[in-house]
Amino acid sequence: TQITKAELREYLEFISALKPKSIKRKIAVIKAMFNYLEFEDKITANPVRKMRIKIKEPVNLPRHLNAGEMLEIFKYAYSQTAQKQKSTYSYTASIRDIAVIELLFATGARVSEIANLRDCDIDLNSGVINLTGKGNKERIIQVCNIDSLGILKLYRRLFMNRIEVSGGFFLVNRLNKKLSDQSIRTTVRILSRKAMINKHVTPHFFRHTFATLLLEKDVDIKYIQSLLG
Repeated sequence: TQITKAELREYLEFISALKPKSIKRKIAVIKAMFNYLEFEDKITANPVRKMRIKIKEPVNLPRHLNAGEMLEIFKYAYSQTAQKQKSTYSYTASIRDIAVIELLFATGARVSEIANLRDCDIDLNSGVINLTGKGNKERIIQVCNIDSLGILKLYRRLFMNRIEVSGGFFLVNRLNKKLSDQSIRTTVRILSRKAMINKHVTPHFFRHTFATLLLEKDVDIKYIQSLLG
């Protein structure tokens, strides 16, 4: 009850050196507290209501890879298959790793959308992939690259039994379970590091790179938005 606009202004000055997001979070907590106290009739006047507080956050551009960096990751991933015997799981796992990055880059999908892909969602003959995004919204992506479809067909052939045991998930691990979001992140991180990419690469980089390279090719931004869901 002793806190007024004056004390709140002093507090805002005190935290002004923090990052905008931190300031906004602290203000949100204060607003929630005073709204609660007002609702419960613990205070008669809410001092926050009489203040205009605007915190501007800097606009950070999405981080992405350039075409050269993307190529280096693919070159390294494909080079690993030549060094392994085809009868080993190590070989099939390297094919799966390629399938992961091919899917991420060819579709611009979120990591969760790739992890939850089912075999029935993919028609590798026509190149049509049915993705389910946020809010269970479905969208269709057409993959046209012959090499991408070729590696996905090889992956499916090698993993078909595991896919069936997993309950139909397209990307599976050696325990015949769905490949988790974290496993996909780890795969991307390891491949990019070994390809000598000096960035902390995440699957979301592929999504931003997908969009950026399409923009550079003068693809309409509305069409790119629909592809990204």
